[in-house]
Amino acid sequence: MNIHEYQGKEILRKYGVAVPNGKVAFSPDEAVKVAKELGSNVTVVKAQIHAGGRGKAGGVKIAKNLDEVRTYAKELLGKILVTHQTGPEGKEVKRLYIEEGSDIQKEYYLSLVLDRATSRVTMMGSEEGGMDIEEVAEESPEKIFKEVVDPVIGLTGFQARRMAFNMNIPANLVGKAVKLMLGLYQAFVDKDASIVEINPLVVTGQGDVMALDAKFNFDANALYRHKDIVELRDFDEEDPKEIQASKYDLSYISLEGNIGCMVNGAGLAMATMDTISYYGGSPANFLDVGGGATAEKVTEAFKIILSDPHVKGIFVNIFGGIMKCNIIAEGVVTAAKEVGLAVPLVVRLEGTNVELGKEILNASGLNIVAADSMADGAQKIVELVG
Repeated sequence: MNIHEYQGKEILRKYGVAVPNGKVAFSPDEAVKVAKELGSNVTVVKAQIHAGGRGKAGGVKIAKNLDEVRTYAKELLGKILVTHQTGPEGKEVKRLYIEEGSDIQKEYYLSLVLDRATSRVTMMGSEEGGMDIEEVAEESPEKIFKEVVDPVIGLTGFQARRMAFNMNIPANLVGKAVKLMLGLYQAFVDKDASIVEINPLVVTGQGDVMALDAKFNFDANALYRHKDIVELRDFDEEDPKEIQASKYDLSYISLEGNIGCMVNGAGLAMATMDTISYYGGSPANFLDVGGGATAEKVTEAFKIILSDPHVKGIFVNIFGGIMKCNIIAEGVVTAAKEVGLAVPLVVRLEGTNVELGKEILNASGLNIVAADSMADGAQKIVELVG
């Protein structure tokens, strides 16, 4: 789960991380009102969407007076912002963050991530901060430094100091940088985050070390113990189909293809999408119904797939262990009859109660193409869609 920059900065404030003053605004009038309250010589008007690259896309404006604040607010609100993370369809700007200007002397990069290679939280930092950190990582990886955190001890002051020196933060400001890093780490752990990214971290002319941006991503499996974080969820930033799927505890992600996939198990889902791609098809979604799905859950999953107008065919690929094939079959039949199946459907069932599942499908009267294997099913759905 992602949140907006202004929400991330509110969290950071509670952990002693220095951030500029600012407030969210939903209209030009609100934007001007906030700017007046801030009383800054320079005001920053920032589009709030769940995507990086806003600056390059024109989503961050520097206003020198209240008239410019109003002009920029009118320009950004309702605008479709296209960045390297939104895809070509972009995202509509529905809220702004109005922030006091900062006297930036130098920009840096700082983040905390879960490193799968070490199974540890890792802090990454670089003195090459700003909008092009991806290029730095690709072209000059030696400029990005890492500190792997022991989960028992946590991030130590020594590690934070070493990071600050490696990033070439001015010696007189290392103490402030260390305080910021330790607060950032505590926020990361306390809130069960999977990513916290500050780009840029800045040193100001007043001698402050501040987080000028804040990107948070949270572990969805831990949200049950963070009601305060769940309340920050912005449904306008999410695919309606993904929102509907979350209500039924389904793992669903929209993709850009035209073959809908219903699978049980994330590994099988990935293999199914790879196999479809191998035979020249393009998956329209990742949908994992899980190991303990009910007929109701499967019915809803099928409806979600069919609600995507880009779907021209569906491949149901189930290996029944805990999940029984007859439950999948009942859900598929129910949903197909409710929604009205107008696209080709290929089904491959294997495992627990597979014969019963096949009987249910055969007796349904639906136009279903049976498959003997994942490869066979992928080939058939690609041919039918083609």
